[in-house]
Amino acid sequence: MLRRVVQLCLIITGGTVGYLYLPEIFTMFGWAFEPWLQEIIGAVVGALILFLLTFWLVSPIVRLLKWAEDSLVGAPVGELLFGSLGLIVGLLVAYLINTLLLDIEIRIISQLLPIFVTILLGYFGFQVGFKRKDEFINLLTVTRREKEEDLKQATRQEEEKETSALIPKKKILDTSVIIDGRIADICDTNFLEGTIVIPHFVLEELQHIADSSDGLKRNRGRRGLDILNRLQREVPVNVEMYDGDFEDIQEVDSKLVKLAKVMDGIVVTNDFNLNKVCEFQGVQVLNINDLANAVKPVVLPGEEMRVQVIKDGKEQNQGVAYLDDGTMIVVEEGKGFIGDTIDVIVTSVLQTSAGRMIFAKPKSLEKAL
Repeated sequence: MLRRVVQLCLIITGGTVGYLYLPEIFTMFGWAFEPWLQEIIGAVVGALILFLLTFWLVSPIVRLLKWAEDSLVGAPVGELLFGSLGLIVGLLVAYLINTLLLDIEIRIISQLLPIFVTILLGYFGFQVGFKRKDEFINLLTVTRREKEEDLKQATRQEEEKETSALIPKKKILDTSVIIDGRIADICDTNFLEGTIVIPHFVLEELQHIADSSDGLKRNRGRRGLDILNRLQREVPVNVEMYDGDFEDIQEVDSKLVKLAKVMDGIVVTNDFNLNKVCEFQGVQVLNINDLANAVKPVVLPGEEMRVQVIKDGKEQNQGVAYLDDGTMIVVEEGKGFIGDTIDVIVTSVLQTSAGRMIFAKPKSLEKAL
């Protein structure tokens, strides 16, 4: 069957070549015929010549095809795949080149040369793909390995983000929350997780307040230092000192906000204004007064306490006293008790983000009524 196919291909090839070129040869020798008759005679003569040559050419061609078939069947699939890909690339390049050759007016170049170009480039493409299979496989392997590494790195980054999300952020204390003192009780009950950071510039401000000539400020500063000692010695939390400073920033509150951004920490305060600044600049903040709003107040209406009236209030006959944590107590009808330590009865408690305010009246006046 293969022999018949080869013979048929040779006869068709001979007829095609005779049809294209033998009429020109007839004209060169002066054999004048009708053009259509020359083409028919050329095709018949060409097919006849190739048919006669098939008796000598068919066997070698069949053996060559058999050898090619055995080689392709016995070749690995990978080599055939890359060889075929190379053949396709070679044929595509040959097609692009042949489009230019077809525009040449010389007939032998425009018709025969494209055949040889196609055969040569197809052969070279097949050989390149077939023999350099390992390099292409390594290239694909490296690309796949790089993608796997990128995927692993992305997964590792996601795991690190999840791990960092599980680790509590550091809590940075400001001066007001240290003087307030409730932060020690909160840490003692394990409601505040993570490391407590005390910036050095906050400690310096506390020392400056403790050295003030104003007795009230001096007591507040010393109370803050006592709270720090309690945090370090008695409270089960990890306390760190931050020795750095931001010399280009003057205000302590601005330094706290900057430190929170650098450290990716949380500012802990009961300063209403600092709370708003942190929210405006996108810094996470914990306000002790907000926490106090969510729990039962320390002082309830009707309770008694002993306070020292220090000064008069804004309204008529009001006196003002302070607790150790700085909470202001407005004593109704307390103006006459300025400088005295008296017992008062709590009438109401006002708790806001700005702080807590207690309203009371002297116990002696209550008894008189």
